[in-house]
Order: sequence, then C-alpha cells, then structure tokens
Amino acid sequence: MASGVLSTAVADHLALRARWRRLEIAFWVAAAASIFLLPGKHLILSEIAILALFALSLDLILGYAGIISLGHAAFFGFGAYAAGLLAKHGLIAEPLLALLAAGAAAALLGFATSFLVLRGSDLTRLMVTLGIALVLRELANKLGGLTGGADGLQGITMAPLLGRFSFDLAGRVAYVYSLGVLFVFFLVARRIVHSPFGLSLQAVKGNALRAAAIGIPVNVRLVAIYAIAAGYAGVAGALLTQTTAFCSLEVLSFERSADLLLVLIIGGTGYLYGGLLGAVGFKLMQDWIAAMTPQYWQFWIGLILVVIVLVGRDRFAAWARGVMALFPQRKP
Repeated sequence: MASGVLSTAVADHLALRARWRRLEIAFWVAAAASIFLLPGKHLILSEIAILALFALSLDLILGYAGIISLGHAAFFGFGAYAAGLLAKHGLIAEPLLALLAAGAAAALLGFATSFLVLRGSDLTRLMVTLGIALVLRELANKLGGLTGGADGLQGITMAPLLGRFSFDLAGRVAYVYSLGVLFVFFLVARRIVHSPFGLSLQAVKGNALRAAAIGIPVNVRLVAIYAIAAGYAGVAGALLTQTTAFCSLEVLSFERSADLLLVLIIGGTGYLYGGLLGAVGFKLMQDWIAAMTPQYWQFWIGLILVVIVLVGRDRFAAWARGVMALFPQRKP
C-alpha cells in the first residue's frame, strides 16, 4: 500500500514538473510569430534556431548529467558532413530523412566514443572530447576526395522539403524548417528531462557514488544521454548543411565548441531554455555589435560575459523568479 501511494506521489510530482508554464507558451508563440513578423531576418533566425538546437544538445549532458565537453563540435560536424554527402550523392533525397540519418550517425559516434569520454575526471573528459574533435577535423582535411578538404564539400543540391518546398534565397523555408525541427526535438528533450530517466541523471550529477548505491546504473545512464546529445548535435549540423548547401572544416573547429559554451554561459544550464535564450542573445549581440564595431565585437561580448560572472547567476535567477511571480500558475 505504501509503495503504491509513493508511486502515485512520484507520478503526480513528475506531471506537475512537466506542466507547461505561460512563459514557455509565450516563448514558442513569439518564435512562430517571427516567421510572419520578421520576413527580412529569416537567414539569421535560421542560424539562431540551429545554434539553439546545438546548445540544447550540450545542455543535456552538461546541465543534466554534469559532463563538460570542449569538443562537442565533433558530432555537429559529423552530422553536417553526413547530410552533405547524402545530398551530394543522392543517397537520401528527402531532407527530413537525411536529417534523421545524419542524427543517427552522430548518435552512433557518440555511443562509440562515450566509453572514452566517461573515463577519468572532468579534466580528462575535456581533453578527450577536444582530442576527438581535432582528430575528426584532421581526417576531414586529409580525406579531401570525400569531404572536399580545405575547400569544403561543394556541389550539394538539396531536394525540396517534403517534395514540395524548395529552399529559397531569402531563407523562409530554411527558417520554418529549422524552427520546426528545433521545436520537435525540444519536446523530446523536455520529455526526457521530466521523466524518471531525467531525474536519475540529475541524481548522478549530484553524487554519482550515492546514485550507484541506491541502484542507479550510472555508466548506462551517462552513455545513453551522451549518445542522445550527440544525435541532437548531429541533427543541428545536418540542418546547417541542408539550409546553406555547403559544409566546410569550420563545422569541426574548436571555435564552434567554444562559442557553444559561451551560449550556455549567457543563457544558463540545466533548464533547457538556457541554450535557446543564450543562442538568441549570442547571435543578436554578435550581429549587432559586429555591425557597429567589426574589429572589436569579440571584446564587447567578452565584457558582457564578465558582467554576467560578476553579477552572478543567482542574482539573475532571483530577477527571473520575480518576473515569473507576475504569472501565477493554475492550481492542479
């Protein structure tokens, strides 16, 4: 009887945590409205959606499992090249199917490398993830006959989306496509983190030894979320290749992984929307500041990051809670 009551209480708690808040709904309504309200900004909005999905993938392992990575671009780039090669050689003509295939390939790579990454301390993980990304970049550079090398993978021709919608120069189809993919994968990620699996990940992040002592298979959980996050990153990379019809070594660069960490520093980790809000803030700051001072835009972004660190994440969180208090939740 007691176990049944406990199970019901846990189920009710998970259902309450997974309930949509008003600000969440407002966020996605605003994102959908931007399709019609910002017709001249579809290109940069598409980049934001792709970066947001990429940041979401890192947040799954950093914010919920405590796995830090300096080479997450390895999976982004692997998915990007996979989608480019599938399109160039006509192996999978439908962009959505190619997208899923590229994500699955990146997930397999994540699964294969997870056993190396999860060994040792955080410093060891940093070096291993960085090493994997550097090795893949060098392989892509050396295999020029396949990847195009330093010149990039050219001659990519994308088939119309769903056989009807061709990618246009204005980027409207690309943005709708990218935003739709982001929303679907966000829903899946939201379901994952609010499930018993997601709660067990947070327990592992908090104290792996204690989690193992109560019966949680720590390594199995970490391998699973690492492969899932790699798949998410691969889908983001595939989106970039499909919407730009080009892929270069830059998708595997260290700078891309570093920018991803900056996005999560701006937005915060461990609540999914951190990567999304960080991507919006980072891209808009980059675009705006680069237009004002092309030579010093990195200085100003760095200054903003310093301010975030000095003010403190807790203070920002307190301000956010004050805003949330203005939108009372409905009682269950």
